[in-house]
Amino acid sequence: MKKFDYYTAPSQEVFDDIKKNAIKIWKLYDNTHGYVDEKLDRIKNIENIEDNAWFIVAMFDWVNQGKLINMVKPETAKLIRLAIGNSI
Repeated sequence: MKKFDYYTAPSQEVFDDIKKNAIKIWKLYDNTHGYVDEKLDRIKNIENIEDNAWFIVAMFDWVNQGKLINMVKPETAKLIRLAIGNSI
């Protein structure tokens, strides 16, 4: 693996893995007050440029970041850990 750079976009495969699973997590939550819609609207059309993948990860608290890490592919999980500073 090459040196990690937070501001360089990951591969499209990694980005899609993060985005797909983040959407799954958000859809588990109550949307009574539109909070889920707000979050989904922010990520549904986001493209894989610069640090957008890590922006998606950062939308979650540490508990949900852990859920995301457990849902994605192993290579994606490694990169998420690097992006958040191995805190999970």
